[in-house]
Amino acid sequence: MTPRSTLVADAAIALIAERGLRGLTHRAVDEAAALPPGSTSNLARTRAALLELALTRIAELEGGAELTALPEGPPREVLAAVVAEALHRSLTTGRAVTLARFELALEAARRPELREVYDRLGAGFVQFAAGLLARCGSADPVADARRLVRWCEGVLFNSAVGSGIRRAPGRAELRAETARFVGALLAGGGEEQ
Repeated sequence: MTPRSTLVADAAIALIAERGLRGLTHRAVDEAAALPPGSTSNLARTRAALLELALTRIAELEGGAELTALPEGPPREVLAAVVAEALHRSLTTGRAVTLARFELALEAARRPELREVYDRLGAGFVQFAAGLLARCGSADPVADARRLVRWCEGVLFNSAVGSGIRRAPGRAELRAETARFVGALLAGGGEEQ
């Protein structure tokens, strides 16, 4: 992304998290990003283009260096640590990004063009998780990756907006829960490599 598109996308994400999709307009993004009127419209001509820009930036933010710089250690411990840290970040410093992504996920359920973008970007996370799960000895890394991603989405939704709990678990709690889930997921799935 260019610096201008990053600025616009970040402003759009902040607006979506704060106001929901109804509060997202080209004019509101211009104001939030302190850009001259019409700047957002020049970059993302349509609402669909603006939503895609925001979603692309969310995928970039959620798949940052923390996911690509893997710590050393036994594969299952590395997987639990990476997943727990990503969840913790998404519920604390990245909470606005998480809320915006949930808003966009709901919108994608109604807009096929956004669903296509959402699914394409989400496939990258499944592929990343499948690689980690293969290192852990998963008999079916892609299916296990889908299960892991669904579990993570449930933890995020429950902690951020659902079930009346809305309490972000701490790092230690997330790591323990993730380790338990990964252990159950991989039970009988092979030896660690």
